[in-house]
Amino acid sequence: MRHISQLKELAATWRNLEKSVADLEVLVDLSVSEGDRSLEEEIPAEIERIEHSLEGLEFELQLGGEYDRRGAMLAVHAGAGGTESQDWAQMLLRMYLRWAEKRGYQTEVIELSPGEEAGVKSVLIEVKGDYSYGYLKGERGVHRLVRISPFDASHSRHTSFALVEVMPVVESSVDINIEPDDVRVDVFRSSGPGGQHMQKTSSAVRLTHLPTGLVVTCQNERSQFRNKDTAMRVLRSRLLELELEKKAKEQVRLKGEHITAEWGNQIRSYVLHPYKMVKDHRTGYETSNPVAVLDGDIDELLKAYLRSTVESR
Repeated sequence: MRHISQLKELAATWRNLEKSVADLEVLVDLSVSEGDRSLEEEIPAEIERIEHSLEGLEFELQLGGEYDRRGAMLAVHAGAGGTESQDWAQMLLRMYLRWAEKRGYQTEVIELSPGEEAGVKSVLIEVKGDYSYGYLKGERGVHRLVRISPFDASHSRHTSFALVEVMPVVESSVDINIEPDDVRVDVFRSSGPGGQHMQKTSSAVRLTHLPTGLVVTCQNERSQFRNKDTAMRVLRSRLLELELEKKAKEQVRLKGEHITAEWGNQIRSYVLHPYKMVKDHRTGYETSNPVAVLDGDIDELLKAYLRSTVESR
């Protein structure tokens, strides 16, 4: 029923645009036949409105993947390098949270492992909103930061890496069916902040998917049941992403193309010193304003990637 509703909404949008074009044709005919100056002034504004609507609809065609309309599970993992990389992972987390806020998406931190001195070792968030997976799916890969280290007394230049994973939210068991015997469930006491209740009861849950070896941990909630439910949702998303990755590699094999940039390879560099630049290595898109990018202004980077995937089909 949800899919039918989405299709009806899409069809209504295009039919309204079709009607607007028909009304514009009538307006042009009246303007020509009656020589009405007021109508001549209306026509350019109406053309601009229709063109703007059409551009938006054309871009949405780039988000036509099977799961693009879904919400997203986004994980950030600090690379080797201790505090430097952990701080970089937190900077990326803030960037995605700010981007989601600007787009009106809701976010929820599902699992967070804080850094030893600063930043985060790893974090998993859910981004809730239409097309959030479609927009974010191109962010998967290694992100590289070059800057003067705030943690180095000698103020030397450091390069840090962080890995970003993006998975579509699985809405039901229709997408991924998990056999109960394939999952080992372990419960343990939560660690870190959260109050005495969380630390004195075995509310944290760890799920191990035996066929793939995937491990998902959740300890944010006080309820073991809620932690298990959240962990199962994350596990389904990770399994679906594995399936999508297999399909993508099989398509590449069938097409006979050699791809140098695979899942997990460096996709983007953020340079804060000796010059300022953010460059996406897949599309060649560059901007000299890394401060704005790290504050969540990443729409142009996301759109450049989506356009490149359409052009390469």
